[in-house]
Amino acid sequence: QVQLVESGGGLVQPGGSLRLSCAVSGSIFSINAMGWYRQAPGKERELVAGIFSGGSTNYADSVKGRFTISRDNAKNTVYLQMNSLKPEDTAVYYCNVRLQVTAITRPQNYWGQGTQVTVSS
Repeated sequence: QVQLVESGGGLVQPGGSLRLSCAVSGSIFSINAMGWYRQAPGKERELVAGIFSGGSTNYADSVKGRFTISRDNAKNTVYLQMNSLKPEDTAVYYCNVRLQVTAITRPQNYWGQGTQVTVSS
């Protein structure tokens, strides 16, 4: 049983900061990639940031210079540090992990439950 548990969302004023965490537990043979997506009301879900097995990262243009994705391999946890938050960052943020459960199973995507981030004065 693989579980992804997100935390760190909440209400923050413009210019403030939040750090999201996503902890993966259960049977894990290997992790290929970890990332964060977000979905605002009435909009498509979009990739915010990703980090890959080799350590490389990528970011949506809208968050470059403000957000940082990182991981703790020992804890199977991925983080998203969000600084200089703007009202347009308001969305439900979802953690996604692509992992292989065992050596004889193919990699699959797993999703966290989502955490609300609201940026408002």
